[in-house]
Amino acid sequence: MSWSRHSKREGYHHGNLRQALIDAALAMIAERGPGGFSLAELAREIGVSPAAPYRHFRDRGALLAEIGRHGFELFEAELTGAWDGGKPEPVGAMIRCGRRYLGFARRQPALYAVMFESGLDMQSDTALLRASERAFGVLLSAAEHVCAAIRTPPRPPPMMVALHAWSMSHGIASLFLAHGTGSGRVLPMAPEDLLEAGMLVYLGALGGKS
Repeated sequence: MSWSRHSKREGYHHGNLRQALIDAALAMIAERGPGGFSLAELAREIGVSPAAPYRHFRDRGALLAEIGRHGFELFEAELTGAWDGGKPEPVGAMIRCGRRYLGFARRQPALYAVMFESGLDMQSDTALLRASERAFGVLLSAAEHVCAAIRTPPRPPPMMVALHAWSMSHGIASLFLAHGTGSGRVLPMAPEDLLEAGMLVYLGALGGKS
């Protein structure tokens, strides 16, 4: 079992306790959300002693931080690939990042829940904080290119544009794609199309070109 695929859980056999704990946690999170497990429950699930998880993680928060760090690393790679250096033009590439943001939430619901819904303490874990900042940095770089292409002053602050793009992407993901949300509501368009329309209106109002 890998970070990104969760099948029916089996007992712990292969000797890699750290990865077995991570896999079992992700499987439980996919079913119950990020608050739906304890280290003792993970130990029972994979068939080890209650003390065994503490060989690798000091507590449940440390396990979630490790999962979140890896999630942000994957997320950064997804956004970087979508941005693709801003080709063929920055606004279209930034919208592509938004679509990829939603795609990540759809394909990796357990990782997404840990990253954004589990209350991770970014300030207490340097590796986690840096991973999250690198992922956001892709959006910030995209916003800088979009703002630089605006010919009519005043140009908006890139940080503001990046935060707005993130908010739109995260809002749609949380409302319509995240675990246990949406309440069965049927949208008149795909979430990706809804996001693209919103970003085009927003960036167009700022003077960006589509």
